[in-house]
Formats: sequence, C-alpha cells, structure tokens
Amino acid sequence: MTATPSPAFGILLVDDEPAWLRSLSLTLESAAGITNTFLCQESRDVLPLLEKGGISLVLLDLTMPGLSGEELLAAIGERHPDVACIIVSGVNQLDTAVRCMKLGAFDYYVKTDEEDRIVSGVARAIRMLELRDENRAVKSRLVAGGPAHPEAFAGLVTRSRAMLSVFAYVEAVAKSPQPLLVTGESGVGKENLVRAAHAVSARPGPLVSVNVAGLDDAVFADTLFGHVRGAYTGAEAARRGMIEEAAGGTLFLDEIGDLAIASQVKLLRLLQEGEYFALGSDQPKRLRARVIVATHRDLAADEAAGRFRRDLYFRLRTHHVHIPALRERKEDIEPLTRHFLAEAAAAMGKPTPTPPPQLAACLAAYPFPGNIRELRAMVFDAVSLHTGRMLSMQSFLTAMGRAKPCPAAPPPNPFAPFERLPTFAEAARFLVDEALARSGGNQTLAARLLGISQPALSKRLKHAAAGNPHNPGNGHNQGL
Repeated sequence: MTATPSPAFGILLVDDEPAWLRSLSLTLESAAGITNTFLCQESRDVLPLLEKGGISLVLLDLTMPGLSGEELLAAIGERHPDVACIIVSGVNQLDTAVRCMKLGAFDYYVKTDEEDRIVSGVARAIRMLELRDENRAVKSRLVAGGPAHPEAFAGLVTRSRAMLSVFAYVEAVAKSPQPLLVTGESGVGKENLVRAAHAVSARPGPLVSVNVAGLDDAVFADTLFGHVRGAYTGAEAARRGMIEEAAGGTLFLDEIGDLAIASQVKLLRLLQEGEYFALGSDQPKRLRARVIVATHRDLAADEAAGRFRRDLYFRLRTHHVHIPALRERKEDIEPLTRHFLAEAAAAMGKPTPTPPPQLAACLAAYPFPGNIRELRAMVFDAVSLHTGRMLSMQSFLTAMGRAKPCPAAPPPNPFAPFERLPTFAEAARFLVDEALARSGGNQTLAARLLGISQPALSKRLKHAAAGNPHNPGNGHNQGL
C-alpha cells in the first residue's frame, strides 16, 4: 500500500544545487516524516509550478542564476499570498535576513544551521498552514449548515442542528494529521462518528480500533508498538503493533480517559515526536496514522484532579467535538425509533411494525441515561416480542420502569405546514369549508362539527356569499 503523502499540501524545495536539494528532502523525510516534497533546480520554473496549485510552502535559496531568491520571494508574495516561504540560504547576513522578512518570508535559516533547527522551523510552518486551512474549512462548513458529504454520516440518524454542526466540524478537520478528541456520554454514538471521520478523510489505510480501558502499561505498549522476537519471555516471533497496522489510515483509541498515567507518557511522546520503538528494538518507526481518541469521562475535570496529564490533554484536544446526549436532542428520538424499528424487523425477518400513537410522547418524556444505545435495545426487545400489526407498549413501559401507560400523544398542529399563519377570517373559512365537505353539504351536521348553532353557520355563509367574510357573529361563533 502506498503511504499517504505528508503533509496534505505540497512543499517545493528550490535550489540550484541538486546535492543540497536531495539532502534536504531526505532530512525532512527521516527526521519529520515529511514526504510530500517537490524539487526544483531552476528558479524560473517556480512560478509556473505554483500556478498549477497544490503547493502551500516553498523552501527557497537566495543565490541562484536567473531569478534571485529575493525576486522570487517578492513575486510569490504578490501572486500567491497564501503560499508561505522559508529562506534556506548560504548567505549569513543580518540585513539580508531583515529584507527577506519584510518581503513576507515566514522564516530565515542558514544552510550551516543545525538540521534539527531547520526541520523544526519547517514543521512549525506546516502546522501554521494546516491550522489556517482547517479554520477556513470549519467556517465554510458551518456557514453551509452541514457536511458536504452527508453519505459519510449515513450511520448517524439525526435531525438535530447541533449534530449537523458536529458533522460539519468533523468533516472540516478530517484530513488534519493532528489528533481528534471525541467526548460524550456512553451510548451517544462516538464510535459511529469516528467511523464517519475516517470515511470522510479518504485515507487509504484502515481504521484500527483499540479499547485502552483496563490495559496495564506493558500490555498497552505491546498492543500499540508491537515487539521484536525475543523482546521478552514468550516473544517467540515479531509482532506488528496497532500503530503499524493503521499506517496510512486512522488509529482509534477508545476510553482514553481510563489510560494509566505511565501509558499516558508513552502516548504523549508518540504524538509529540511522531515516532515510536517496538519493544526490544532500537530502531525508531514513524507514526503514519491519524490518531482519534474518545472518552465518556470529563477530561478537563480529570486533568484538574491530576488523573490525566495536562500536556497530553492539550495535545489531544487540538481538535475536539462533543456529542450531545439524546435527552438534549429530543428531535432525534422519533427518526431513530423508526430507523431501529426497520433495522430490528429486517434482522428478525418480520414486517416493520407500526408504532402506537402514544409511543413518541412516552419516549420524549424519558431521560434516556443510556442514550441511543438504550433506545436501540428498547426497540429491538419490543420487535422481538411483537406478534401483531401495532407494536405493543408494554416492553417500552417495562424498560422505562413505568407501571402506567404514557399520556396520549398531543394532536398534531394543523398550522405547522403553513409558512404564514392564516388570519382568523381565513381560518374560519377553512373550517367552514372543511365541515361542509365532511357533512356532504348538510348545514346542521356541519354546525355540529364546528360546535356552533345552525343559524350562526347560516348567517356566516350569507355574509361570505355577500362578500363580507368578516362576520363578528354571536356568542356561538366568537373566534371563528
């Protein structure tokens, strides 16, 4: 499988010395996992390359035949203001560096500087550009009011505007290499959201899930990092860790709030350095997967209480989404119920039952401490016991701990479909017309349906026929 280029945008290395270009590209790859690089020896080719798009960062030498580095820097700033430029030059002069910074250079390095310093500067520029792109994507998706690829979120049934905003945010940061923290009570659908985040990221690698709750430090390290043969007693063969299994894809660590402190240190180093060691090995391996973590715990409270490392907490919440509880989005209860009814019926080979009219009101009044998972269990249990056409309420009442039936569902609002409410006169005409239609034109029956006397109805009809629908009526039809 071909590894996903890192970062998502291209980095153009410009220098007339091919040996230096090759050395710099290898250093960036080995030290920071930066692979999405392009090499250019001819300064006149830089602007045409930028016109093609896809490049957001340029590492530029100053002294080159043709266009000089300073001329290129000025031209890039004018024509491609979104492209960041870092000067990596053999010229070690303060006035030159100041001129370049005034022309818009992101940073300035001398070729004789330590490699770590140059690599750190490039990584810092990459992170700045990623944050800029992510912020733009978030704003765009939130303005649009929902995700651009709703099919990726098909497994999350919702009508909630809050959930649609969550989808939009997840989609906006899906391609980011930075960690994503997903929080929410148990049963709200965190795993489904992680699957959607992986799907919309279009990463070619797999989604690898690990529940870290209850893992001691040794098991955690072996599970994530793997081991070489002979790493410990019983390690008769080498084993790839979950990080390597997830290469090019997404590594999902569930229940991260229950991770032991010693393991938190290992995870922090993995995220900070982007590399790890298999147990028993002294050869580092690169992290080539996006890390997503989830928890039902309040990590901010755990961090304040010393149960969760502060540095790891802030590293993990670079991107953070919180899924609201089901009781906070009651508009989702009805579509979720129908979805689970169809799912349960299909799984059991039964026709989809009709829910009783009072079920919606009953479920809306229940707090659902187990959230969506609890609702699904209720529906599946009810369908398993179902034998008639109408679904029985009894299993729902038992699950909710209720002895008495739920209150009857309120009648539907007849004016809900109207974008503009009708006036009293218009509403009266609608009611009269409907009553006459239902009674077959019999005014006595129509008056009974309307709750007024037959003379009052007759009087109203005479006024309407005379072109005066605004009849004040009498005591029998006030308000019509």
